[in-house]
Amino acid sequence: MGDTILDKEQRQQTALLQPSRRSAVDAFIAMDVMAAANRREADGGRVIHMEVGQPGAPAPKRALDAAREALVHGRFGYTEACGIPGLRSAIANHYRLTYGQDVPVSRVVATTGSSAGFNLAFLAAFDPGDRIALTAPGYPAYRNILKALGLEPVEIEVGPETRWALTAEHIERAHREKPLKGVLVASPANPTGTMMTPETLQALIAACEDLGLWFVSDEIYHGLVYAGRQETALRHTQNAIVINSFSKYYCMTGWRIGWMVVPEVLVRPIERLAQNLYISPPYLSQVAATAAFEAREELEAVKAGYAANRNLLLKRLPAIGFDELLPVDGAFYVYASVRRFSNDSHDFATRMLQEAGIAATPGADFDHGRGHRYIRFSFAGRNDEMGEAMDRMENWLK
Repeated sequence: MGDTILDKEQRQQTALLQPSRRSAVDAFIAMDVMAAANRREADGGRVIHMEVGQPGAPAPKRALDAAREALVHGRFGYTEACGIPGLRSAIANHYRLTYGQDVPVSRVVATTGSSAGFNLAFLAAFDPGDRIALTAPGYPAYRNILKALGLEPVEIEVGPETRWALTAEHIERAHREKPLKGVLVASPANPTGTMMTPETLQALIAACEDLGLWFVSDEIYHGLVYAGRQETALRHTQNAIVINSFSKYYCMTGWRIGWMVVPEVLVRPIERLAQNLYISPPYLSQVAATAAFEAREELEAVKAGYAANRNLLLKRLPAIGFDELLPVDGAFYVYASVRRFSNDSHDFATRMLQEAGIAATPGADFDHGRGHRYIRFSFAGRNDEMGEAMDRMENWLK
C-alpha cells in the first residue's frame, strides 16, 4: 500500500526537525574518555582512572552525617533560589576565616554545582555576541557554554613566558583588536595546575576595571595549593564574579553543589535566572555542604594524599620520558608533553587506555591549537593506584 499524503507530510516535517545550531558544541573529551574507560571495565578490564578531576575520597564524614540526619528527620522541598540561609552564612564566614574578606551574605548564591554558576554568570553579565577572553589551554566547558549561549569565547594562548597565565597586557592587546566584555580566569588552573601570582592577578583585575570589563574568577581549586599563595579576586575588587564549588577540595562532585559571590548589582538578576532555570539547588546537598566547612582536618588529610601523588608523578613521569611538565602549583593535574612518544595525544591516550589500562585526557580538550602535543593526568586517586599507573606506563613505553 502506498504512502498517504499525511505520511509524506509527516516525513517532510520530521526532516525539518533538526538540533539547534547552538547545540553544536564540542564534546567534553574527558567525559568521553571516562565513558570509554567504563566500557572497558564493563568488559572485564581494569582501568586506572586519571582522566577526570574527581577526588577518590568520599565526602567528609561531617557532611555525610548531616545528610543522614536530614534523611531521617527532614522534609525535602524547594529552598530559596539563592540557597538556605545556613549555607550562605557558612560561605560568607569561610571568606572571613580563609581570606580575611568580609562578604555580605546577601551577595552569596548557592548553585547546582559550579557549572550552574557559570551559566548564571554568563547569562546575568553578558548579552548575545559579547566577547569573553579565556586562556588556552583552559577548561573546555567555558567556551562550550559560552558558544551555546550565543557568546563569543576569545581564546588567548598563554605559555611559559607568563607561567601559563593571562596577563593585563594580553587583555589590553585583545581589547584593542576588538572590544571584549569580560575575562574569565582560573587559579589554580585546569588543565595545567598552575597559579597566577598575586601581583599578576591584581594587575589583570586592575586592567579589567580600567577597561570596564567583567572579571569572572574560577576559584574551584582553592584549598588545593602546594606552591605559591592562593588569593581570591575579592581582595582586589568587589566587582568580580567569583565561582567556587564543593566538588574539588570538599570531595563532593556528585552532590552538585557550588556557590558564587557576586556584585550587588547582579544579585537580583541572578536570583531571577536561578528561580526560572533551577528553582533551587538540591536541599540535601546544601545541608551536607554546610557541614563540610567543619571537616577541615579530614579534608587536609585528603589533600596530603594529593600532595604525595603529586610528588610521585613529578618524580616518575620525567624518568619515564615525559620531559616537559607544566608547573603544578595546585589542583590535582599534571599537564605533560607527549612529544617523546607521539605527535597526536588523542591517539596516544586511546592506545594507553586500550593497551595499558590507563585513562587520561588528551590536550585537544583544553587547547585546539597545541593540545595535540599534551596530555592531562589527574592524580586525585589513591596513592597505590598512582604508583601502579606509573609502573604500567613505564612497562608499556619500554
